Amino acid sequence: MLKCVTEFISFFVVLFAAVFFSALFNRLHLPWVVALLLGGMVIGPFGFNVLQSSPTLELLGEIGLVFLMFMAGLETRIESVRHRLKEVGILGVANSVIPFGVGAMIGTVMGLNPLGAILLGIIFVSTSVAIVVPSFEANGIFSTRLGNTTIAATIIEDIVSLLALSVLLQAVSPTSNIPLIIFYPLLLLVLVGLRFAIPWLRMLFSYTGRRADLFQQELRLVFAMLIGIVIIFELLGLHTIIAGFFAGILLSDSVRSRLLKEKLRAISYGLFIPIFFVLIGTKTNLQVFFEVKGAVLLAVAIIGGSIASKLVSGWLAARVIGFTNTESWLVGVATTPSLTTTLAVAFTGFEMGLLSQSVVTVLVLLSVVTTFVGPLAINYLAKKVKAEETDKKRPAIA
Repeated sequence: MLKCVTEFISFFVVLFAAVFFSALFNRLHLPWVVALLLGGMVIGPFGFNVLQSSPTLELLGEIGLVFLMFMAGLETRIESVRHRLKEVGILGVANSVIPFGVGAMIGTVMGLNPLGAILLGIIFVSTSVAIVVPSFEANGIFSTRLGNTTIAATIIEDIVSLLALSVLLQAVSPTSNIPLIIFYPLLLLVLVGLRFAIPWLRMLFSYTGRRADLFQQELRLVFAMLIGIVIIFELLGLHTIIAGFFAGILLSDSVRSRLLKEKLRAISYGLFIPIFFVLIGTKTNLQVFFEVKGAVLLAVAIIGGSIASKLVSGWLAARVIGFTNTESWLVGVATTPSLTTTLAVAFTGFEMGLLSQSVVTVLVLLSVVTTFVGPLAINYLAKKVKAEETDKKRPAIA
């Protein structure tokens, strides 16, 4: 009985921290993810140490990671890439290869083991569509050529980083004994099979009554399929982070109604995902900058290297495909925010022993910095782009 009460208290502390810090940061007009991370830092063992970790809490955090990647996959529209395949390809390749090389080089120079350096390179590739899309929508450039190309490229970059992560994890710590030469053809076969099986399952079990679906049969069906798909992928040997993302992509065609999407977002972002971010915050130790020699240099190298590599590669690729100088800087800036995928991959690397706590702490700071600065820089450059377009349309005075 006492153990049960302790579990509930830990659960309450996490939820209260998520609610309190989100409300506080909302009043300050600051990103909610940053609020959750800082909330975790405050209540965690490196803060006031008021949270007692437990297997139940860790399980809820793992479920939060699944839902985070599921929602990312659900909102990924592969068809958006097809319309501008060449432009998106150039931007996606440049914005993946250059940051990966810079990240791996920084990891090697800073003393990470080879696999840790490769993982850091993969993290440098990842971006945050969740930051870019609202910023583009707010500035009225979401549906423009620039907006479509940039967003499609960021989607490609996230997919590339996750696929690269799956290869690395399978090579480093496979959860199955399936040889790699068989693993990937088998994975492709399972993906194709699920792609055809999911619509059939939806038709078989979906609610068909005339009255309102008071007991949320459709929502429950999506959850059952999500967990089932994750289990199948885990049995194959895929990590949770990849399994959740693939599940989102596979179920994206089954989740078309706006109401169902809102329900999924409410449960995901209202409960499970905040728990995941708060728990990441509890594992973030800012004291490493005072205790570990070279931690400050590591922070400068990783944060500076990530921002510079994405900014320059984005600008360069955008110039190649015909954008103006200001538009190209906007593209570069839009690819710098690192949030959900970055934190998810960093957390996975830490759990598997590929990244130290110092590196993970720096990556959390990278997410905080780019989440703050990214939208502000996008707003500034978007206004400059619009002003330049207005000047072009204005008739010349003879």
